[in-house]
Amino acid sequence: MNTSLGTLILIIFCSITAFAQQYEKIPAEQLLEKLKPAPGKIRAVVDTDTYNEIDDQFAVVYALLAPEKIQLEAIYAAPYLNSRSTSPLDGMEKSYEEILRLLDKLGMDGPEAILKGSEAFLTSYEEPLKSAAALDLIKRAKSSEEPLYVLTLGAPTNVASAILMDPSIIHHIVVVWLGGKGLNWPVATEFNLMQDLKASKVLFDSGVPLIQLPTEPVTSHLLTSIPEVEAYLKGQGPIGDYLVEIFKDYHQGDPFAWSKVIWDISAIAYVINPGWFQTEIRHSPILTDQMTYSFDHRRHFYRVATHLNRDRIFGDLYKRIQNHVKN
Repeated sequence: MNTSLGTLILIIFCSITAFAQQYEKIPAEQLLEKLKPAPGKIRAVVDTDTYNEIDDQFAVVYALLAPEKIQLEAIYAAPYLNSRSTSPLDGMEKSYEEILRLLDKLGMDGPEAILKGSEAFLTSYEEPLKSAAALDLIKRAKSSEEPLYVLTLGAPTNVASAILMDPSIIHHIVVVWLGGKGLNWPVATEFNLMQDLKASKVLFDSGVPLIQLPTEPVTSHLLTSIPEVEAYLKGQGPIGDYLVEIFKDYHQGDPFAWSKVIWDISAIAYVINPGWFQTEIRHSPILTDQMTYSFDHRRHFYRVATHLNRDRIFGDLYKRIQNHVKN
């Protein structure tokens, strides 16, 4: 082996090993048990960069309208940075405001906690970002013997910071994350993953029970169109009209034959009915600095989605919104 290449591999291996040593490993049998679909109603929190585009709004509404399956205890605003924000802090603040706006349109009080999250992205594993959201996640995770499902719809900064502050919470939570791309994809590059690469690595490396819902080639099937959302949501109360409005406003130009992916509803749909998904148990990949996946079959297990039933998911979402308005 080339000496420089061997040195590089050793450095990568040592850094991964050192990072993993701070976590108390969950035995494989227990981890596999935690990765099974949850029977009955679950405790959950939603971590969302709600104003990042328009898919989080659909997902937050979906979670709020599934009380028979989801005991929603908190919603956390996550940071983001794109053309709809001027900084991660601004993105988080706008997301917080959008959560409140959705609750108003629904005419609901919402869960007991609606909290602001990180004001930036992780720059160091030694300096997790304290926020109301991360601190609440730690407290809530350890408050019950029942696992807390963390439905993560954006950059996992809040979740990773909570894990770094108190690694013991990996024994008390299950993370369902919309992020990254499929393991057979040439690169892992995707908005949620790229926004905070260090936080994304924490999810893959910490041993936390993780269910990954990749964008391509899985949640990218969650396409809908202006005619469809108008047909099923227009006139369905303030929330239905609001979702139609933001959907139509998102596209600039001729909408002929245009469709939009509503990625984030996948995380909610998975816990409502895992039967709408095909998944595999795999060894957690190593996420490189180049945003590609590397593989080591000695690593812990995690679950990754490989396919979903688009029609069942959208059908369930539309019916819940319609029923909410009727009731």
